Amino acid sequence: MRIQKYFLFFLIIISADQLLFAQQSDYKPKRINKSIELLTDNQPIYYINAYGGYEEGKKLAKTWADYITYNMEHSPLDFTLLREFMKGLVDGGPTPSGHRTPTVIVVLPALGLDAQTMKANVWMAQQALAQGVHGVHLCRARDPEAVRIFVQSLRYPFNEIGEKKIGDGLRGWGSFQWAAWVWGVDEQTYLKKADVWPLNPDGEIMLGVKIEDREALKNVAKTLKVPGIAFAEHGPRDMGFSYNYLEGRADPPLPQEVVAAGDKVLSECKKNGLAFLDNVLPDNVIKQIEKGVRILAGGKLESAEIGRKFTKRVMPW
Repeated sequence: MRIQKYFLFFLIIISADQLLFAQQSDYKPKRINKSIELLTDNQPIYYINAYGGYEEGKKLAKTWADYITYNMEHSPLDFTLLREFMKGLVDGGPTPSGHRTPTVIVVLPALGLDAQTMKANVWMAQQALAQGVHGVHLCRARDPEAVRIFVQSLRYPFNEIGEKKIGDGLRGWGSFQWAAWVWGVDEQTYLKKADVWPLNPDGEIMLGVKIEDREALKNVAKTLKVPGIAFAEHGPRDMGFSYNYLEGRADPPLPQEVVAAGDKVLSECKKNGLAFLDNVLPDNVIKQIEKGVRILAGGKLESAEIGRKFTKRVMPW
């Protein structure tokens, strides 16, 4: 019994020390978007998947992950729930690094199949940004023109960088008040900062594309040249589906076609200065980083701990 009490006391002390570190860390965030800050310093970022409302957000406010993928691709499309999730993150924060919230990237059931489909569905992405998230990840990015429309729809019309290639932004008045509160800035600051990075070096929004089937792979070279995209992936599970593999694997051993697709997307990411997203495990995280992966999926704390030590990360986590 004494041993159990001592062990419980030890755990309490450890938890208190961790909390104290999170509160007293002298690290000063340089940006609103924690993930952009890390990528700018050539540090890989690690994410987890989530879905839920206020309590889920509050629970994940001090997550070990750098960003949260809020997945509404196959879960109910519920922007009220997303708003409550963001409120929970703010109320439960800040992060151990001092950022108001972790980065939140939303995945939606909007598909980048062609221009008409994209035009009909950009409202979803605009609604997501209005809830204060930091980015959107586009599924089935088959058509470069659809991707251009995707980027255009998520910029304000006064953002002039890249305007000749992308067109006037389509976000409108009234989309920023709640989002500014979530980011912890005044409305004018939000309007200036809510632009796409790295096209706008001062932007705080990350847009990604999923090159996740054979049709998307055909156009990947053109798609990843669209200004305003920050990252891309080859979606190994769906890419496998595209080649008639039903297992839905994201970790080795992968079908040869899926490996080749990943290599091709990674190569195009490097050519265009984009971050490449892929799954990692504790036993391959270093190899993946050395290969060029900069957004590390898989949701395993152990992988992140190994990777962060390998890259000599300074920012607290």
